[in-house]
Amino acid sequence: MRTPLILASLLFAAAAAAHDQSGYGLTVLVDDSPRPEYRHNGTTYVEAIRGASYALRITNPTPYRVAVALSVDGLNTIDAKHTDARGASKWVLGPYESTVISGWQVSDRTARSFFFTGERQSYGAFLGKTENLGVIEAAFFREAVPVRPRLEESAAPAPSAGAEAQRRDRLSDDYAATGMGERERHEVESVDIRLERDPVASVRIRYEFTKQLVQMGILPEPYRTTPLDRREHARGFSNFCPEQAHPSQ
Repeated sequence: MRTPLILASLLFAAAAAAHDQSGYGLTVLVDDSPRPEYRHNGTTYVEAIRGASYALRITNPTPYRVAVALSVDGLNTIDAKHTDARGASKWVLGPYESTVISGWQVSDRTARSFFFTGERQSYGAFLGKTENLGVIEAAFFREAVPVRPRLEESAAPAPSAGAEAQRRDRLSDDYAATGMGERERHEVESVDIRLERDPVASVRIRYEFTKQLVQMGILPEPYRTTPLDRREHARGFSNFCPEQAHPSQ
């Protein structure tokens, strides 16, 4: 079996990830803090903050080496391709390890940061690949022992130029997607690893702006004060009249 080269991050977290009931982990971070997660109709949602940079923490809670296919808006975070999880380039995690991926890998030394933006300004729109905006997914594959033969799979046909133009016309910046932001140092190297054919876990997160989460009933309607609310709290009496400086003083 021909073993593909798999990209491995050199920026593993110094401390091992905790092995808890959550199992294999995918977490959205803004300013190094996890975004709150909301379960709705079997899907996990996070609230996107327009213009904010974010990162993704992936965690291996097992004593085995794993490779993680990680996609944002349907695009692989390593090469921006849209493939099945098995054929995707992957990040490699050692036993009980965790790492933070903060952007699109554009070379073996550099990444461009993820940030929340509208659909029209997204990296997916730039590439003409807009059918999977608003989703983050990680598929975890365990290292294979012994090796199993790999069956070749045919690639899906590419969409026509006309169909892609129609998708672009339907894009709206009212809805969240991910852009390509500032450059940052993120060194990687390629390694050989043989994997089990099927993933042992897959974690999927949807992200939306506040307005859409409110419309879906995931977040409560924000309370808005109006001039009438202010006037309803007006009162007729106080203690004494406070003094005001005379205009001539």
